[in-house]
Amino acid sequence: MTGTGRDIAPGAWALIGLLSLVWGTSFAAVAVALTGMGPLTAVLHRVFWAALILVALAGALGQRLPADPRVWGALAVMGLLNNALPFSLIAWAQTRVESGLAGILNASTALFALPVAAAFFAEERLTARRVLGVLTGLAGVVLAIGPGSLAGLDPRALGQVAVLGGALSYACAAAWARARLGGLHPVAAAAGMTLTAALMIAPVALAAEGLPRLDLPARVWAAVAWYAGAGTALAYLLYYRILALAGPANLMLVTLAIPVVAVALGTLLMGEHLPAHALAGFGLVALGLAIIDGRLARAIGLRAGRAP
Repeated sequence: MTGTGRDIAPGAWALIGLLSLVWGTSFAAVAVALTGMGPLTAVLHRVFWAALILVALAGALGQRLPADPRVWGALAVMGLLNNALPFSLIAWAQTRVESGLAGILNASTALFALPVAAAFFAEERLTARRVLGVLTGLAGVVLAIGPGSLAGLDPRALGQVAVLGGALSYACAAAWARARLGGLHPVAAAAGMTLTAALMIAPVALAAEGLPRLDLPARVWAAVAWYAGAGTALAYLLYYRILALAGPANLMLVTLAIPVVAVALGTLLMGEHLPAHALAGFGLVALGLAIIDGRLARAIGLRAGRAP
C-alpha cells in the first residue's frame, strides 16, 4: 500500500491479464448468441449456467453457501450491480452498436472506478498519477481499435448510453464487493452472486421474450457455453481474487485491455491484419497501466504523492 493508492503485485497483474483475455472474448460470444435469442435470454443463459457451475464447484470444494440473510442481501445487490443490470444493458446495446464501439465505451469502467473507489476507501484516493494512467490507457484503447470506429459516435444514442450505464454499474459493484463481501470465499461469493442474478433476470426475460428456445444452431450453443463457463464462472473466480489482491479501482483496469485483447485474438485466430495504429495502441495501454502501477514513476524519480 502506498500513499497514492494501492500498488499492484506481479501476481495480480498476471490475473488481470488472464481476466482480460477471458472477458475480451465475451463481446464476440454474446454477439453470436444474439443471432439466435433476445438480449435478456442471452443474459439468463449466462448467469443460470454460470450459477450451476459455481454452486457445483463450491460443493466439490466444501465451500458452503452463506446462511446469514444479511449476506444474501449483499449478494443480491452484487448480483444486480455486477450481473443482471450491466449484462442486460450491454447485451441490449450490442443489438444497436458495434461490438468494437461497445468495448471502447465499456473501458470507461476504469474511469468510473476511480472516483467511486476514492469516495469509499481512503487508500484508493484519487491522484494525478492514477488519472493520468487511466487517460493514457483509454487513449491506447481508442488507438488500438482505430479512431475511425468513433466516427458514428452519438452521445444521445440509447445503445451507447446503455453501455456507459453498464460500465458505471460494474464500477459500483467492485466497491460494493470490497465493502460487503470481503470475508466470503471467492467460490461462494461468485456462486451466490450469479444465483441471485439468475433469480432476478429469469422472470424479466420470460415475460419479455418468452421461453428460451432449445433448437439453436451449434455455434450459438458454443457461444453460450463459452461466455457462461469461461466468461462468467471462471471470470468471477478471477474477479474476486484480483479484488482481494489489488482493490476495486485496480480491478477495473481489466476493462482497458478488453478491446485490445479482442483485436489481438482476431489477428491470431482469424488471420485479421493488425495495423500499425493497433500496435501503437497496445503500447499506450501498457504505458497507462505502468503509470497507474507506479513503478515507472518510481524508476524515473517522478513518483506522485508521498512515499510509503
